[in-house]
Amino acid sequence: MVIIQAEKLIDFVAEVFVRAESSEAEARRIASYLTTANLTGHDSHGVIRVPVYIRWKEEGAVVPNQSIAMVVDTPALAVVDGRFGYGQTVAPEAVRIGIEKCKASGLAAVALRNSGHIGRVGDWAEMAAAAGLVSIHFVNAAGSILVAPFGGVERRLSTAPFCVGIPRDGLSPIVLDFATSIVAEGKVLVASRGGKTLPSGALIAADGTLSEDPAQLYGPYTPDSPRIHDHGTGAIRAFGEHKGSGLALICELLGGSLTGTGATGPNRRFANGMFAIYVDPQRIDPEHLFDGDVARYVKYFKDSKTAGGCDEVLIPGDPEARTRAERSKNGVPLPDDTWAAIVTTARELGVSERAVQTAAA
Repeated sequence: MVIIQAEKLIDFVAEVFVRAESSEAEARRIASYLTTANLTGHDSHGVIRVPVYIRWKEEGAVVPNQSIAMVVDTPALAVVDGRFGYGQTVAPEAVRIGIEKCKASGLAAVALRNSGHIGRVGDWAEMAAAAGLVSIHFVNAAGSILVAPFGGVERRLSTAPFCVGIPRDGLSPIVLDFATSIVAEGKVLVASRGGKTLPSGALIAADGTLSEDPAQLYGPYTPDSPRIHDHGTGAIRAFGEHKGSGLALICELLGGSLTGTGATGPNRRFANGMFAIYVDPQRIDPEHLFDGDVARYVKYFKDSKTAGGCDEVLIPGDPEARTRAERSKNGVPLPDDTWAAIVTTARELGVSERAVQTAAA
């Protein structure tokens, strides 16, 4: 395991993306969002993605230095096209539009189509919450077919994330953010590179056998080989049996079909679609019940007697806040295989050995 301080990691990853033709501003933005994912404990959406992003860029699947194009613009609704730019560039542009429209009218919806990988969806819910807004996000990944629906063994779904953000007065927001699969694809990637092992039965083989072996998704691999999910014959399972499978379907139809990205399918260019709804509590709650009642109910919720083996009842966002505090202080832990893959990519792009050593020092 390698431990790297967050600012050093941001500097190093930013240099990688500058070498890959992103502007300095975009490179630092990508690096900051990826590192933030690691800081919150979502390693699957963190810097482990660097080699994948660079491969996508070299394949032409993602385009550096893009900005959104407005397709539909009404007082309460926008449809924006990310033009296959990095999600860390085009997603915050789309969220800013949603915030501005919601502040003006109290309610807004934004459909983002054709975005590069938007990373941890919780970032966008946190961005809206910082502006005092509730937000709901339905996301799909066109061209990414990883998940078997309930009752099936063949891949038919992307990991189709769902996210809700709720601001709290004087406290960090409540952010519910999860893939509708048992694990995100990035968690399979982490496991394949020496990180945390997968939960029991997270994957399913073509014959219906449950598995925790990442080779079901990627096919046979070596420590140094790329992880390409098209090479595997198995699938990730939808969480929660029919309930998770049903929610995944809704994310495909709203995040994909409704936005214009399209629901996932074979022979598609990779793109994230996100349909986001924004609500201003100040406008919907003229009697100002919201903040106080959120505080009351969260306390009531957390005061439940704990079950055996549990120290306390947590709410969404609690684990992330604690991990962020610990890793901000002590550094970001990366499995040796993960760091080696990032360094290999950096060297291939011409990042200096001195930069490598400085990051890891």
